[in-house]
Amino acid sequence: MKYVWAAASHKGMVRENNEDSMFPNAAGESEGPAILMVADGMGGHVAGEVASRLAVNAASSAEVDDPGDRVAFANRAIREEVARQPDLDGMGTTLTLVELRPDATARIGHVGDSRAYAYSVGELVQLTEDHTVAAEMVNLGELTPENALNHPQSHMLTRCLGLTRFVNVDETTLDLEVGDRLLLCSDGLSSMVKDKRIAEILGTESLEDTVWKLIDEANGAGGVDNITVIVIEVVE
Repeated sequence: MKYVWAAASHKGMVRENNEDSMFPNAAGESEGPAILMVADGMGGHVAGEVASRLAVNAASSAEVDDPGDRVAFANRAIREEVARQPDLDGMGTTLTLVELRPDATARIGHVGDSRAYAYSVGELVQLTEDHTVAAEMVNLGELTPENALNHPQSHMLTRCLGLTRFVNVDETTLDLEVGDRLLLCSDGLSSMVKDKRIAEILGTESLEDTVWKLIDEANGAGGVDNITVIVIEVVE
């Protein structure tokens, strides 16, 4: 199986710096295994960027086989850095990671509210669950998905890397077919562009154009957060 991808990140229209990180940082291709990921840091002007970069560096270099173990390894790396630099205490990050396998499967490890989507035959499916207060309220039936979009706690994380010694990692495995696309993104995209519009763009553009069209859509809607996008296609 062969995979190709394009990737880009933008600070948006409001933020002064970009606290998102991604891996890899450019377009590429692979027959698998290949690791790709998006992280959205938090914790202030510098610390958020530090946390997200530590996470992707650690997860991409970890000598482990399981995506969940990679995410857990990233969490430990952040905790160890805080131990060395106590002034960074409180920094954290999301991490959404996909491992593309030679056997046409994708394995996902996820913590936070960055997202992984699958696009196949015109249908967009969110593969990850947002770890936010508002999302939990939706799951409990206390809030509708529509009302959750503008809820004051829609971006308040209930789970992220860096704040606790251990973290619960969501894991998913997906079977892929030629023509399928995967999208990894920070919430700077998903909070600004509706899924219907994301699906329209994923279905009509080349990979590079898709990435930048999604970023332009988020910025056109206000660009209130950093925006990071990776789009992967199964080509053969």
